[in-house]
Amino acid sequence: MSVTSGLGGLLSIDLGALARNWRALDKVSAGALTGAVVKADAYGTGITPSSKALYAAGARFFFVATPDEAIAVRSALPDAHIFVLGGLYPGAANLYVRQNLMPVIGSMPMLEEWLAKCLERNEAYASAFHFDTGMNRLGFRLNEASLVKQRIETLGYAPQMIMSHLACADQPNHEKNRTQLALFGSVMAQFPGIPASLANSAGLMTGRDYHFQMVRPGIALYGGRAVVGRKNPMAPVVTLHVPILQVKEARTGETVGYGANYTLARDSRLAIIAYGYADGFLRSASGSNTRPGAKVVVNGRLCPVLGRISMDTSIIDVTELGDNLPRPGEGVEVLGPTLGVDDQADAAGTIGYEILTSLKGRYTRNYVGDGNLG
Repeated sequence: MSVTSGLGGLLSIDLGALARNWRALDKVSAGALTGAVVKADAYGTGITPSSKALYAAGARFFFVATPDEAIAVRSALPDAHIFVLGGLYPGAANLYVRQNLMPVIGSMPMLEEWLAKCLERNEAYASAFHFDTGMNRLGFRLNEASLVKQRIETLGYAPQMIMSHLACADQPNHEKNRTQLALFGSVMAQFPGIPASLANSAGLMTGRDYHFQMVRPGIALYGGRAVVGRKNPMAPVVTLHVPILQVKEARTGETVGYGANYTLARDSRLAIIAYGYADGFLRSASGSNTRPGAKVVVNGRLCPVLGRISMDTSIIDVTELGDNLPRPGEGVEVLGPTLGVDDQADAAGTIGYEILTSLKGRYTRNYVGDGNLG
């Protein structure tokens, strides 16, 4: 493949595949509403085009982390229901009201500021309440549930939804899941009649006990693996090809890259590609003599990364290609049919989420299809 557009890397996002993934998850969660998590620039795929494609596929409820992300979705989707997972940012209540955003409230100061705005405007503005059932991250502590209930009953206010978040949903048999499910049930009992949401992608796939009235898939929408130890059923959404800058010969005993932590055991042919940690190729995917690194695909063959990944470039071993050597300007597959986001994540000792959200490099972006074509 030749990379011609922009002369650099080519990142393709298949919006049709994104739409198919949402529809597939919507079938699994039949009986519950299926939202879409589009935070972190829609997991690196572009928050505006991806949100539009998901809306066209049928999504109406969107989850973001920050008000800025929420405003981007609102600009693209005037009729969407948008929850801000980071809650009510201090002093920002007027912004939420103007943009029709729903803060996911998880502390008493947030709650008091939101209720004060409702009283000031004599309007019960929508929100969700987040209760921490075992992550010690955002959310009211469980012993605050009765205080929250008492406070809102005084004013006749009710949230649109009660939420929590699973800590170990990627491991379906983990005892923590059942513990959190039980604790969430105890919170729900204090807010009868209020819709509830607990399941992320992995929780959605774990079982209907976790679905309640709304599920909130994220990573699965974008083709990433949600559950450890299971075959990933989701369609890949992202492909990435980057160009070769130079092909050169190197001799036995010479070292490769910064730190000289890879020494060649044979005469080799090396290709330098225009892809480094500034483009999202994590340094933890570097290869040394004691630890293999990531691979890329050149002319249909897997070729390993040698030495440390640099800011702008990486070095790969193309010796095994023999006479079928690539030429400068030709592209190599970093993400695609052969290597998915989880393959690169495994090589880097991380998760697919980090691979996707690191795709902020110097690429030409190419969007394929849309939610209706999915």
